[in-house]
Amino acid sequence: MTGHVDVHHEPVLAESVCRLLVTGGGWYVDATVGHGGHAARLLALRADIQVLGLDQDPAALARAAETLRPYGDRVQLVRGNFRHLADWVPERCRPVAGALFDLGVSSAQLDDPARGFTYQVDAPLDMRMDPDGERTAFRAVNMMSAQELAEVLRTYGEERWASRVAQFIVESRRREPIRTTGQLVDVIKAAIPASARRTGGHPARRTFQALRIWVNQELEALDEGLGAARPLVRPGGRIAVLTFHSLEDRLVKQRFRAWASADQGRLVTKKPVIPTDDEVRANPRSRSAKLRVFEV
Repeated sequence: MTGHVDVHHEPVLAESVCRLLVTGGGWYVDATVGHGGHAARLLALRADIQVLGLDQDPAALARAAETLRPYGDRVQLVRGNFRHLADWVPERCRPVAGALFDLGVSSAQLDDPARGFTYQVDAPLDMRMDPDGERTAFRAVNMMSAQELAEVLRTYGEERWASRVAQFIVESRRREPIRTTGQLVDVIKAAIPASARRTGGHPARRTFQALRIWVNQELEALDEGLGAARPLVRPGGRIAVLTFHSLEDRLVKQRFRAWASADQGRLVTKKPVIPTDDEVRANPRSRSAKLRVFEV
């Protein structure tokens, strides 16, 4: 059965996710089904596992449907944002055996230049995971005040040059709108001093992260999604979260610890599980991944 896993998208920490999330048969919610990589691994584990796969990106759902077709009616796919998780889980699936949140931007979204997520290729400034979403990176970059922009870059990107980058963006858009990722990258490079550009990776990385999080309201969605998940999971069931930057990980860690302190379950992972060197070599995008698991 494992042959059905999408070989073009190796799911991050797949073995650890399966080992730590699965406590028996039943319905599992994959709140960010993406290509269906994790879902396929779960379905291949045991015949009595069923997966409700959620994603706000219709292109992702189409790929998941292809990947998971061999599992037939053991799979149900729904388009929706996991912040409204309670609205998407039908009564017949409750209580669920577990829930998985694989956060951040997917490889497919990064690899599609038209989506505007990456600073590596010139493309329209968009960054919406849900193509029908109201917020766009174009709107943020061209309509926010310098003060608002700086706050977004500081809060969501932890960008030490936030005020300077914001000021350079405002000055640049006075001449003409900043419409593409390439234009934005040029502005960021001009704003960040040369000495600071020599370390810490691509100079646009933090700004692009900040804009993406703002556009998709990722931290608010995560906070609401976790809050919705716990009452849906059966006693002894688990919630697993894969994060890819410190803001997400901090939020998950604090939420899990608060639940544990209130006797609402227990921490399965005292420290986050991280990829092995071999996994990072095989899948470089897994480098920053952290997995935390909570048992209800």
